[in-house]
Amino acid sequence: MWILAALTTSIGFGVNNTIFKWSGTKNLSKVQIQFFFYFMAFLLTLCYGSVSSRFHPSLLSIFLGSFIGILNANGNIQMSQSFEKGPASLTSPLIAANTIIPIICAAFIFKEQINGIQWIGIICMLCAVFVIQYTPKHHTNTNYLAWMLRILLSILSFGILGILMKTTSYLHLHSLDVLVSMYGGGCLYLGINMLITREKIAFPEIKTGTIIGIISVIGYSCYFYALNKGLGGIVFPIVSLNCLVVVLAGCYIYKESLRSYQVAGIVAALIGIVLTKI
Repeated sequence: MWILAALTTSIGFGVNNTIFKWSGTKNLSKVQIQFFFYFMAFLLTLCYGSVSSRFHPSLLSIFLGSFIGILNANGNIQMSQSFEKGPASLTSPLIAANTIIPIICAAFIFKEQINGIQWIGIICMLCAVFVIQYTPKHHTNTNYLAWMLRILLSILSFGILGILMKTTSYLHLHSLDVLVSMYGGGCLYLGINMLITREKIAFPEIKTGTIIGIISVIGYSCYFYALNKGLGGIVFPIVSLNCLVVVLAGCYIYKESLRSYQVAGIVAALIGIVLTKI
């Protein structure tokens, strides 16, 4: 059941990333979209927690949740800026390497027991994530120092985020308490960012952000469930396969064709998922 929850998270994140990709073609502000998706998700989780009387935050859940929200928002901002600074062909695959950080921590810090076949499945999925996102295109105006810095910050943000999410389940913090704090912290961080850059609020960003916020609540709820019930070393690579949803959506929406190495990557991803269930 927890593997199904991880797959649901992967699909949800993939849909959201597809919407982010689409918003880029419409020149919509990614910071504004993130702000409104955090704001909508914060209202949804807070209202649900208040009505159901299941929201009982502690200082620890507020701190960890807020930090997770800030890391996720910052990771997305750094990733979008890294696409502008360096070769797009390597940006996504390099950032995808952040998954290795929480996987290693899950195995050595949280002492998760993963057998040999499952490790092969994890490696298959990680290779698939790298291959699927690789695009052999050249970027002419490359600022390598700024590009590598953005990529490093993005990798650290997403990698530490994964560790903290596993930590919340290890400490038995209620997922709703962490979710509310996560969306609240991210909303505050992005709000300050918008004030500094003096961005003007526009309706398309509000509408797009609201849709992403609803999907995000479902995705992260399944994410916490999967980490609470399953092995983080398997959950993290499954969630990272959200890039597969983006690629397939690109084929349908933008009529992009799959390259032979991407087909191989999809096959490797499916094999990896099967092996991790053994």
